[in-house]
Amino acid sequence: MPQPTVRVQVRPFGHPGYTESLPREPESAAAARQLVRISLSCLGLDALTEDGVLIVSELVANTVQHARRESIRVTVTRPGPAAVRIAVVDFSKVSPQRRGAAEDAEDGRGLAIVEHLAAAWGTDPLPWGKRVWAELRGGQ
Repeated sequence: MPQPTVRVQVRPFGHPGYTESLPREPESAAAARQLVRISLSCLGLDALTEDGVLIVSELVANTVQHARRESIRVTVTRPGPAAVRIAVVDFSKVSPQRRGAAEDAEDGRGLAIVEHLAAAWGTDPLPWGKRVWAELRGGQ
């Protein structure tokens, strides 16, 4: 299977940021992980990569399962010198809810993982959907 190609779009102003629109399908998690790896390397935040790729995988999986429409947007921004915010934007206005999962369940732990790894996480409502984000900070 060929590796997905990530086209990194750098914003010309404000905090450095990287973004990619992807199809709302499970295979997009690989491209999202690649975007996070590339972004963190460019930002000099390589120490956050392992947690960042796990977080984006969980956010994309949640969006694929619960959102609507055919595309999502993954963003990586730098709100501070040693911080990164990873977000997935979709067209659903329904906020994600952390739920308990049975020990033998195959899903239901994604937001608990995000909450454990991230310094902070949340949901920003948008006029047409939402942005679910998690922030990592260096030196955690």
